[in-house]
Amino acid sequence: MIVLTAADVERLLPMGLAVESCKQALAMHAAGETTVPLRTNIPVPAQQGASALFMPASVPGLNTIGIKIVSHFPGNAARGLPVVPGQVLVFDGETGMLQAIMDGTSLTRIRTGAVQGAATDLLAHADAQVGALIGCGGQAGGQLAAMLEVRDLREVRVSATSFAKAQAFAAEQASLFSGCEIVPCRDAAEAVRGADVVTAVTSAKDAVFDGDAIAAGCHVNGIGSFTPEMAEIPDSLVARADRIFVDTQDCLAESGDIIGPIERGIIRAEDCLNLGDLVNGSVTGRADAQQITLFNSVGSAVLDVVCADAVLRAAREQGIGTQVAI
Repeated sequence: MIVLTAADVERLLPMGLAVESCKQALAMHAAGETTVPLRTNIPVPAQQGASALFMPASVPGLNTIGIKIVSHFPGNAARGLPVVPGQVLVFDGETGMLQAIMDGTSLTRIRTGAVQGAATDLLAHADAQVGALIGCGGQAGGQLAAMLEVRDLREVRVSATSFAKAQAFAAEQASLFSGCEIVPCRDAAEAVRGADVVTAVTSAKDAVFDGDAIAAGCHVNGIGSFTPEMAEIPDSLVARADRIFVDTQDCLAESGDIIGPIERGIIRAEDCLNLGDLVNGSVTGRADAQQITLFNSVGSAVLDVVCADAVLRAAREQGIGTQVAI
């Protein structure tokens, strides 16, 4: 068995590989080639807003089985600990033997960014120039990296719960992405105005921007909502969207960004198309330059397991990781 640290995962899973792995995962899932039970979300009432998630998946095409155990503990920020700690276990699909344990926090951050990158690559204008990122928490760096991996953006505007936080994030990221200007904004309205790509990655329970402020032709990603109570995308934007895609149909059971508009009659369940079907070519995406496209993600174990499989294969090829017998 191989043990892979956060540094190992970050080295072995560059964003480009992660984006392609997410496309592969969603395509296989949409084609019915995987088994992915609805994840088990266990609230932890003693820690305000905390929950633990158990996410298994089987991917016969890659001869692999895996599970990610990931938690969301908002209070960890004050403790100097990751807000989203996690581990991924990978098993051989033939024997069921444990093959690897790897850091799930880094894999989650990269994969969460990468699935947005996959959607942005498939749906945003090829010549998109201006991006907006709403939310500067632990997942934001991966979201920014993915946006810049798939589009040559000249500017990304960032907003957070405070201007100081947006400034700190922009300064930190500017040193990593010298070819793009990272601009801190005082509010989301300033960030989204005229943007070609908008990504929201927050834990909000109410809309974090004005849907009417989104420009025609924009592609919008809603990444933060993974429970029915969480909703960062405004109903007005959902109503304006010409094409709506989800990572999997689990969004209809888990994401307030989708559940709410369906319950309020703004959209129908059948309006929410699988991104994997777009990868497979069985549905179409953007039809013209003026259409607004929306992607919603709650995450899926199939994404984690396929990305973890890519990490494990690369680790074996490069001789990275610690061999442990248990």
